Amino acid sequence: MPEAGALLVQGIERLEPGSGPLLVVVGAFDGIHRGHLYLLRRLREAAARLGARPAVLTFDHHPDEIIRGAAPPVLCDPEERLVRLARAGVAVTIVEHFDATLRSTSYATFVERIRDRVELAGFLMTPDAAFGHERRGTPAALAALGRADGFAVVLVPPFVVDGRQVRSTEVRAEIAAGDLRDAAHLLGRRVAVAGEATRPLAGGVAVAFPLPVALPPPGRYPVRVEPAWMPGMTARGPVASGRGFVEEGRDPVVVLSHGRLPTSDRVRVSFVAPTGS
Repeated sequence: MPEAGALLVQGIERLEPGSGPLLVVVGAFDGIHRGHLYLLRRLREAAARLGARPAVLTFDHHPDEIIRGAAPPVLCDPEERLVRLARAGVAVTIVEHFDATLRSTSYATFVERIRDRVELAGFLMTPDAAFGHERRGTPAALAALGRADGFAVVLVPPFVVDGRQVRSTEVRAEIAAGDLRDAAHLLGRRVAVAGEATRPLAGGVAVAFPLPVALPPPGRYPVRVEPAWMPGMTARGPVASGRGFVEEGRDPVVVLSHGRLPTSDRVRVSFVAPTGS
């Protein structure tokens, strides 16, 4: 659920003038991991100093689907991502459609599209961040544009844990290697996937995924099962414990050992730890 006062906007063109001024961070936010949460905390702090509302501009699917021809495995269900952004204090989340046209849009045109709709206080960026055609919208380029157009660029250092920057790529690598503890350390929560409950089994349910999701290697894992997180939810519903089976080339099958299986069509499966580890 978006938290009280949080605004979800489907595309820049639907922004209303009254929703600003906005301090915006642009990104896929595909994991809502500790690096993202750090960035959102800095966004809230900077927005408060500037008298602006903290805003995230993200995309309806991962840009790599267009740029590279395939999206990476999902770390956080898209609907759950919206819930987590709101809970992290984001006042306005803009979900922009990413396609070939947007890919070829210059950063200056992209910024002007926002400024045409709402008052823009500025952008929050890390030194390696960039957006727009050929990633030419670097912090330096945005700062130059901001000096001319009257908005700020707030630069913050990246978030580092144990000597390495926390990125979605590193989280996916830990999950793929079966190191769920290190993956959870980077995420700040258990590794979890959300999918469709496709068929009931004796004491459990099969779960299918409309998008590629980041799964650990084939094996048996203790899991927790609950209704998938959705905007507008007022409660999580029942949470059950059990065993999850990941099979090569197949959807994982969750077999519950105890607890009541959620009755929702979409469920969230959290991996606790590999058996025997």
